Amino acid sequence: MKINLLRIVLLILLFGTFYIIFGFSSQDGEESGGISGRVTEFILEKSNTYKNIEENRQDEIFERTEKIIRKIAHFSIYALVGFLLMGLVSTFKLKEKNRILISLILGVLYATSDEIHQLFSPGRSAQITDVYIDTLGILVGIFVILLFIKIFEKIQLQKVK
Repeated sequence: MKINLLRIVLLILLFGTFYIIFGFSSQDGEESGGISGRVTEFILEKSNTYKNIEENRQDEIFERTEKIIRKIAHFSIYALVGFLLMGLVSTFKLKEKNRILISLILGVLYATSDEIHQLFSPGRSAQITDVYIDTLGILVGIFVILLFIKIFEKIQLQKVK
C-alpha cells in the first residue's frame, strides 16, 4: 500500500513537472525571452558594478547572463525530472544499473521531445546543447536520489541493530 501511494505521488509530481516544461516550451520566442529577461534584470540590478558601466557593455553582459540563466533553468528542471524518474523507478524491484538506465533513457527521450516541441513554437528553435544540459541535469537528479536512498538504507540498518 505504501509503495503504491509513493508511486502515485511521484507520478503526479513527474507529470506536473512535464506539464510545466511543456508550458515553457509552448511559449513563443518573445514570451520566453521576456521571462528570462526579467530574471536577468532582477539579478543584474543588484550589482553596483553593472549599474556603473557603459550601456553597450551592459547589453553585452545582459545577453551573456541571460543565456547562462536559461541554461541553469534547463539543468535545474531536468535535475528534478531525473530525481523524480529515479525515485519512481526505484519503487520497482530492478537492479540499480537498470533503474539508472531506465531513468536516464526516459529523461533524455522527454528532453529530446521537448526540443522538438520548441520547433513548433514561433521564434523558438531546437538546440542539441540544451539536450546535453538536460541530460547532465537528469544524471545529477538520478545520483542525488541514489545518495538519498543510500543514506535512508543506512539509517534503517542502524535502527535494526
